Amino acid sequence: MSRRHFLQHVAGFSLMAGASQLFLQNILAAAPTLKREHKSLIIFWMGGGPSHMDTWDLKPGQPTGGEFRPMKTKVPGVEICEHMPKIAEQIDSLAIIRSLVSNEASHERGTILMHTAYAPNPAIQFPSMGSVVCHLITPKDLSLPGFISISRPAEGPGFLGMAYAPFTVQNPGSPPQNISPPRELADEKSVEANVRLRNRYGLLGLVEQTFVNEDRGEAAKAHLDVYRKAFDLTASKLKTVFDLTKENDGRPMDPKVREAYGNNPFGQGCLLARKLVEVGVPAIEISLGGWDNHNNIFNALHNNSAQGGLVDRLDRGMGTLIRELKERGLLQHTVLLWMGEFGRTPRINQNNGRDHWARCWSVVIGGGPIKGGQVYGATSADGMDVKDKPCTVGDLFATVYQALGIAPETQIRDPLGRPRKITGERGGKVLEGLL
Repeated sequence: MSRRHFLQHVAGFSLMAGASQLFLQNILAAAPTLKREHKSLIIFWMGGGPSHMDTWDLKPGQPTGGEFRPMKTKVPGVEICEHMPKIAEQIDSLAIIRSLVSNEASHERGTILMHTAYAPNPAIQFPSMGSVVCHLITPKDLSLPGFISISRPAEGPGFLGMAYAPFTVQNPGSPPQNISPPRELADEKSVEANVRLRNRYGLLGLVEQTFVNEDRGEAAKAHLDVYRKAFDLTASKLKTVFDLTKENDGRPMDPKVREAYGNNPFGQGCLLARKLVEVGVPAIEISLGGWDNHNNIFNALHNNSAQGGLVDRLDRGMGTLIRELKERGLLQHTVLLWMGEFGRTPRINQNNGRDHWARCWSVVIGGGPIKGGQVYGATSADGMDVKDKPCTVGDLFATVYQALGIAPETQIRDPLGRPRKITGERGGKVLEGLL
């Protein structure tokens, strides 16, 4: 084997696309079909800071109220935005938390806080919720990544290491690149091809193991683990889960099903999330960006374009996903979390937009053992202050972890051996009445 061929082979197996950042985003965490007593987490990440004032906590009749009207849902007394009819039909499976206090109103800091429960710290990188879930509940024999992010790279594994980084599917309408062996070795029925592939893997493993044996530290061990998991994925029968033209059992996907989710990355990402839950992936994050609406917010959220506004796409994708999870008996094993890095100001600015707001805003949880069809906490009539039951980020994390069967008091040791709470520096308590 030539040196050039060998290096190309190494690059393929590590799923590198040239840049180290992409390599980190695509780290594979091992994982086959979970037994149904296991849980999955789906995070709906609304990048940019979604307006809770125009989705979950409307204030009709107030100067801060905006252009949208509240709509009744199937649960009496629970109202949400009029442009979210599909989600309104599934509100009995969701609990709206209207009193979150995060106090981080910058994009970068808020994103880190809402993913890790820790404020940014230059001395240490804390793992995201998805990586923690991947670390704690991924079965060892799962041949798919234990944490998959859809449309954009999710926050990373921090000190947990590369084995728990998210595998990113940037285009949910197309299978990820580099998850199949080289073309000349792709024939599973060919004994020669299988032998050659295994020989290449053995040679690669020998090189990697040499680095480990030379006591190169945890980085070398993590590197070896990554290559092994990359190879597992190339050989996995479950990698067809990424093909949205087919159901997981090989039947053609009903075009009406794909259409119901919406022909856009978020909608198709929600469909992919359903398929990933079916095969047992424990941590999934779907991204819908574009919520940083300092200008013309109402047209950005709802319009009559082909794909619609942000709220239109959210309603179609998320509403259809919840319905399908319920119909397929998957929702009872799947915990849902909708959030962004912060909310948006009650006051509408001079550009007909809303600015950053972390003093009191809304997140949504559901599925699993969560008691849906209710609202936790409340803001004042104008939305400027918490009126009832303030919720911290630690409380939110504690509640989600508890719903997943993970003890909120769990601690993970950092590289220096210090125990770190998975619910943030100050910890958190499970929100009363939601489980």
